[in-house]
Amino acid sequence: MKNLFILFCLIAFTSPISTLTAQQYASVLDDVPLDHKKQNPIYYLSLKKLTNTDTIPDFDSKPNKLKISGTIYQSDGKTPAKDVVLFIYQADEDGSYEIKKDDNRKRYVHHRAWIKTDADGHYTFYTFMPGKYLRNKELKQIHRIIKEPGKAEYNLASFFFNDDPLLPDLTLACRAQAVQSMLRLEKEGDMYVATKDIKLNKTLPVLEQ
Repeated sequence: MKNLFILFCLIAFTSPISTLTAQQYASVLDDVPLDHKKQNPIYYLSLKKLTNTDTIPDFDSKPNKLKISGTIYQSDGKTPAKDVVLFIYQADEDGSYEIKKDDNRKRYVHHRAWIKTDADGHYTFYTFMPGKYLRNKELKQIHRIIKEPGKAEYNLASFFFNDDPLLPDLTLACRAQAVQSMLRLEKEGDMYVATKDIKLNKTLPVLEQ
């Protein structure tokens, strides 16, 4: 039980793919100084136009399809946050992180996606249900990194799932943390759907250019 608490509270909220090297950057992220563009996977971005909707690779072939949508708000919890980049990545349905290499032989997680919020702060991801990471007793999760205009990127607690069989084994304190970013799933046709709003960090400093 103690090991499960440590694994969840310390490991589950951090990125297991944090040692990758940056690739190319979209213009929406060009306000970041170069020394920030080193190891964070949010910057492994091919030059494409970001919108408030994106789809994880292999979505069409996966049986347990999932739609996640919501609104990103400023720190007051009321004002929609425009032009915020949200990056997600995840394991496949077997709990493995599929790693690929680009043309420069740089490694990246295959199942990943980016959005940039619209004027109303809206975002939508089309993805699939990930499996449990095989090497640890860890909840199923989708990792999240967020970047506001003019500020450094930072990790958010992962998306977790309200039907995860490991939830009853968590302590009350750890379960309360998980609830804050937990997706409550509903079935609509052949797809699971979940709505989750996000409130930005109030104390994040502005970057010096």
